[in-house]
Amino acid sequence: METKSNHQAGLRVETMRYRMPRFTRSGLQALVSFGGFFATCGAIYALAGWSYWVAILLAPLAAGFLVRIFIIQHDCGHQSFFRSRVANDCLGYLCSLLTLTPYELWKRQHAGHHGTWNDLERRQTGVDIYSTCLTVAEYHGLSRRQRVLFAITRHPLVANVLLPPLIFLGLYRIPFDAPAAWRRERLAVYLTDVMLVAVYGGLVVLLGAGTVAAVQLPIMVLAAIVGVWLFSVQHRGENARWEHHKDWDAVSASLDSTNFLCLPGVLNWFTGNIGYHHVHHLNPRIPNYRLRECHAAIPALRNVPTLSLGDGLRAVRYVLWDERQNRMTTLGQSRPAVEIS
Repeated sequence: METKSNHQAGLRVETMRYRMPRFTRSGLQALVSFGGFFATCGAIYALAGWSYWVAILLAPLAAGFLVRIFIIQHDCGHQSFFRSRVANDCLGYLCSLLTLTPYELWKRQHAGHHGTWNDLERRQTGVDIYSTCLTVAEYHGLSRRQRVLFAITRHPLVANVLLPPLIFLGLYRIPFDAPAAWRRERLAVYLTDVMLVAVYGGLVVLLGAGTVAAVQLPIMVLAAIVGVWLFSVQHRGENARWEHHKDWDAVSASLDSTNFLCLPGVLNWFTGNIGYHHVHHLNPRIPNYRLRECHAAIPALRNVPTLSLGDGLRAVRYVLWDERQNRMTTLGQSRPAVEIS
């Protein structure tokens, strides 16, 4: 009889043949993504002189390309976009000048996320509010002020609309959450800031501060909101699971607590197939353009928690782990438990 561990090892082996990036496909994806972004931004700047409100209608399209560029940066951080580490890192740094996301620091923090996701004993090892949760008991053990603060910061309008632009525009400019020992990553944040000043300072000199802000800010705000939503809901929803460390393993964490976000075709294209997040967690070295292929080829990968677009929009409310019912829950759903006790 096949044991669970043998089955899990077999799954990971099956995914190995999808790891190899294809230079032509990676290059074309980068060319289309960067080209589409620059062309759309150029059209917005050109139209803005005639009618800003007509021009800004193109902002969602530019934001879509920017999200796609972020996915490329994400792949580069996993060393999955090209075979060469140097090529991955060079392109990752280039992406960071558009996404405003410090490449080296985000790469290291995100690698930590892959090693601790859904482990109840390792929730606080450098993760953000989108990669952790409290149990129902822990939440109700907080002081009233702490519960109010938790509820405010996890409210969908705050966590998924107000905070994302502040994270990308402000918090990513300083390595506030990087340990002192991460000297390379901390230095890279400041080097990224210097390059951003040079790039956007040049734009301001050419076009004016008001024009640049009026065009780039709406694009960045939209992309930040969509990007944070994408990465947070991949691990949210009623069916996502958390485990104690003694019961935790990487394969179960990938299949039982990472969602398959089933998006319409055009959205799947702009989001670089990141909806196949369970496949990505099972093997982070698979390029984004091969995730769908891997998902379709291995039957076991289709028996995972699945979210539709509507489910994904609702999933942001699930911020607590109910150990008694063994499921994620919302703040509202947790209240009766307090009244009964």
